[in-house]
Amino acid sequence: MSSIDSLMHRPGVGRFLVATASLVLGAGLLVVPAARAAEAAPAAEAAGEEHGVDWQAWKAGNQVTDVSSLQRGATNFVNYCVGCHSLKYMRFERMAKDLKISDEQLRKSLIPTGAKPTDYILSTFPKADAETWFGRQPPDLSLITRSKGSDYVFQFLKGFYVDETKPTKTDNLALPGAAMPAVLSDLEGVKRVVFGTGEAGHGGGKPVERFEQVSAGALTPAQYDAFVRDTVNFLQYVGEPSQVDRESIGIWVVLFLMIFTLFAWMLKREYWKDVH
Repeated sequence: MSSIDSLMHRPGVGRFLVATASLVLGAGLLVVPAARAAEAAPAAEAAGEEHGVDWQAWKAGNQVTDVSSLQRGATNFVNYCVGCHSLKYMRFERMAKDLKISDEQLRKSLIPTGAKPTDYILSTFPKADAETWFGRQPPDLSLITRSKGSDYVFQFLKGFYVDETKPTKTDNLALPGAAMPAVLSDLEGVKRVVFGTGEAGHGGGKPVERFEQVSAGALTPAQYDAFVRDTVNFLQYVGEPSQVDRESIGIWVVLFLMIFTLFAWMLKREYWKDVH
C-alpha cells in the first residue's frame, strides 16, 4: 500500500479531505447565484405583476466581474449622475485602470473639461444652489451600495412615479419624500402608481397594485433595467474597488491554510505516535 493510500485509511483523514474538497467546491460556486439572479430577476418581476407589483423583490443581480457592464455603468454615471453626485474616494485614473478604459477613451468621453486623470470624481454642483433647489446637498455615492445595499439602489432608480403633491411632481417607492427628481424619466418614461388597499408589503409602505404608463421613454423596460443594473454594478465596484482581487486571493489563502493544517496534523501524529 502506498503512503497516500495509507494516509487515506487513517482515522479521520478521509473525512478531512472530503470536507476540504467540499469547501473548495463551495467557494468556487459562490459566484453562481449572482449570475443567475440577473437572469431570473425579470421573470420574477413579471410573475409578481399578476398579484400586484412586489417592487421590494426587485434585485440588482450585480456581477462586478463583468467589465463591460462596469464600463457602461461608468458612462451612465458620468452622463447622468456626476452633475449632482460625487465619488470622493475614486480617481478617474484608478477607475480607468480597473475597468480597462484606455487613456484616450478616458479623456475623450469620461473626464470633464479641465479635469485631470488624477482628480477625484467630484460634482461641480454648487452647494448653495443644491440647498435652494432640493433642500439639501445631493449625497456622495461612493459607499451607497455598502450602506444601503445594491438592491435598494436598484429599487430606488426604478421606483419614481408621478405625484403632483410633491415639489418635484414625483415621489419614490423606496424613499418616500425623496428630494431627487426623476432625472432618468427621459429614459424610463413617466409612470403613475395605483396603490392597493391590502396590507403593506414585506418591506413596508403601501402595496402597489399596478403601474400605469403616462408617457414612454427612450428605452424599453428591459433596456432600462439593463441601464440601471449597469449603473448599480458600477456603484458596487466603487464601494470596494479591490473586492474582485480580494475574493480571488481569499480562495487561495483558504486553500493554503487547509493544506498547511493537513501537514501540521500529519506532523503531530508522527511526533506523538510512540507516546500513544
